[in-house]
Amino acid sequence: MEKRRSKKKSSRQKKSLQTKPISENALDSSRTADFRGHFLTLIICLVLILATSAVYWQVTGHDFVDLDDNVYVYENSHVQDGVTLDSIIWAFTTTSIAYWHPMTWLSLMVDHELYGLNSSGYHLTNLLVHTISTLLLFLVLKRMTGAPWRSAFVAALFALHPLNVESVAWVAERKNVLSTFFWMLTIWGYARYVERPGINRYLLVLLVFGLGLMAKPMLVTLPCVLLLLDYWPLGRFQLGQFGKEAKEQLPTFENQTSHWSQPSRLVLEKVPFLVLSVVSIYLSSLSVKRLGIVITTDAVPMSLRVANALVSYVGYIGKMIWPANLAVFYPPPEIVPGWQVAAAGLLLVFVSILVIRAVRLRPYLAVGWLWYLGTLAPVIGLVRAGLWPHMADRFAYVPLIGLFIMISWGVPEVVARWHYRKIGLATTGAALLSVLMVTTWLQVRYWKNGTRLFEHTLDVTSNNYVAHYTLGNALDRKGRTDDAIKHYQEAL
Repeated sequence: MEKRRSKKKSSRQKKSLQTKPISENALDSSRTADFRGHFLTLIICLVLILATSAVYWQVTGHDFVDLDDNVYVYENSHVQDGVTLDSIIWAFTTTSIAYWHPMTWLSLMVDHELYGLNSSGYHLTNLLVHTISTLLLFLVLKRMTGAPWRSAFVAALFALHPLNVESVAWVAERKNVLSTFFWMLTIWGYARYVERPGINRYLLVLLVFGLGLMAKPMLVTLPCVLLLLDYWPLGRFQLGQFGKEAKEQLPTFENQTSHWSQPSRLVLEKVPFLVLSVVSIYLSSLSVKRLGIVITTDAVPMSLRVANALVSYVGYIGKMIWPANLAVFYPPPEIVPGWQVAAAGLLLVFVSILVIRAVRLRPYLAVGWLWYLGTLAPVIGLVRAGLWPHMADRFAYVPLIGLFIMISWGVPEVVARWHYRKIGLATTGAALLSVLMVTTWLQVRYWKNGTRLFEHTLDVTSNNYVAHYTLGNALDRKGRTDDAIKHYQEAL
């Protein structure tokens, strides 16, 4: 008996000695993998910061431009009062200049406290906010998908695409970059809430979303985007079975189980967000009515608006692919050729059918496409106040992210069977981003001052009364009265 006990004891000791090194090796491997993951994330963030700064740092030497920068900063006495009780009250109550966006006013007041009327500081703030939004976009996509390189490519396209220059280089578009910062922060908080649901995390996400609406009402579509993210990449519900690649990219959050959430419950979860969106839309509509700048259907028929909207949806995709002849204002068309409307409509329907049919195997295509269509809808021109442009580069700032997601996840799958796939993707991606950096750097130069900006706008557009009038203002401020008069006459 004693011999048997001693044999069993020795065998247990041998087993423990054999299993202990394996456990330690597994732990070391896990720690090494975590370290490599954190190190890679840090390197990507540093590269994104350096690349964004390289193309945009020149804005810190730019002047204000003579379109809206005056009413937002250098001719606005409330902003120039800085952060005072009266100016804060004004920020939360005024609708005399634009729609209700107190957070934007407060950020400009803080800038005035820091920089006075030195335009460099205001441009620097825009650049910093854009850079932080880029980092948040990368980090939240990586957190949700576990795909660092694809997430990094989406963030790089967002940071460096020339179509986004207008939002960053124009001080008056502080509302666009600031609201997008809150957009990214809302999604980040939402991802953390999904990982570990709780009332405190939910209320924090709701608060950040509300702050974003107070920067610009563009966030009204974000509740719908959260529902899209519930499907992919968060995987909180499904339509049938996901494809193999889609399954591999579903999250491994601690709270995820084999039981899928009911879509109706997820919709109910978004009701408070939708309520805030409705309130924001209502306040914005009151603002434009008080200002009397609503464009009626008598002035611009609904048929023309619909035709322009369809063509613009395709036009933004075209400018994403080939960002040439970018302008601060594109004159509205008096008529849209029927063939363009038909072609644009057919293309949109065709792509929509393709991505919906592939939703189970490639859910990222449907999510990216619906992100693009949905987030662009509020500014596509069906409802318009103030100036009515054919399209505007700043309107595509958030919507293009959806297309970037389609590209970043779709292209690697297309070339999945290619030899040297990783080398080819890395080389092509680096070359594309290099071209975008050069193009964006050149585009930023046009925003040096109002004169240069609107001279360029007149070079790439025709019949542009806004560009002629605003260039006249810029020349008049410089004392070039005769030149200003010529442009005023052209505008008339």
